[in-house]
Amino acid sequence: MSSRRNALKNIVAGTAGALSLTDVLAANQKALGPKLNGKIKHSVCKWCYSKIPLDTFAQECKAMGISSVELLGPEEWPVLKKYGLHCALPNGAGMGIEKGFNDLALHDELVKSYEDIFPKLKEAGYTTVICFSGNRRGMSDYDGMRNCAIGLRRLMPSAQKYGVTMIMELLNSKVNHRDYMCDHTSWGAGLCEMVGSENFKLLYDIYHMQIMEGDVIANIRQYSKYIGHYHTGGVPGRNEIDETQELYYPAIMKAIVDTGFKGYVAQEFIPKREPLASLKQGVQICDIA
Repeated sequence: MSSRRNALKNIVAGTAGALSLTDVLAANQKALGPKLNGKIKHSVCKWCYSKIPLDTFAQECKAMGISSVELLGPEEWPVLKKYGLHCALPNGAGMGIEKGFNDLALHDELVKSYEDIFPKLKEAGYTTVICFSGNRRGMSDYDGMRNCAIGLRRLMPSAQKYGVTMIMELLNSKVNHRDYMCDHTSWGAGLCEMVGSENFKLLYDIYHMQIMEGDVIANIRQYSKYIGHYHTGGVPGRNEIDETQELYYPAIMKAIVDTGFKGYVAQEFIPKREPLASLKQGVQICDIA
């Protein structure tokens, strides 16, 4: 310990007074990444940065203070483990966005797919997995909700056994996902009530819900008990979340924190500028004091 202290003194003295110990510590902190405020747990969706190798991306995220990279499957989880990163919302089950739990004919296949992934999630230390309602295809909202609930209730005992929460994403059916059923927060909340389990929640995608219904902060407050995860994105266009778009993310983050939410907020915008600089900016915008 004494020799380490002497070495540090020598380093500082060797600068001939140009750098103080405070300067040295500040430089060290910069190398480690920003010190974040801690009110928001930061995640990011890898698909928005598809040109960056996962290994490189994981290192860059770690340096920014991001603690999770998500929407990844089992074959990619070891890379996250290598860098001490979490996967706040894994994939690896289901049949995609258009084919989901509102189709009774798909239930057996969907149930098997999720029951296969639950043990892998537990082994990896992950507690959530994404799922989808599927497209309407002429089905009424009530029939679709009932069908989803039938399939999801089959999975709730296994989800509870493995400590996994299934997270259904709210998507817009106006611009990006035509005919998708779970496209309003009120519908998703009704499904949560029908399923009747704490192992089923909603992914409130701020971008999608601004397009479909607006009133983002009011809806976050009203439906907070049903929300298990959040995604960001600039409106319109799903690009950077800065002053180039119509939402004010610091106020939205404050509303999320005020609900008592303890989960993750993931950046899910497609950068138009240098990708990692835009990602870092997004994290800083959401990192409210």
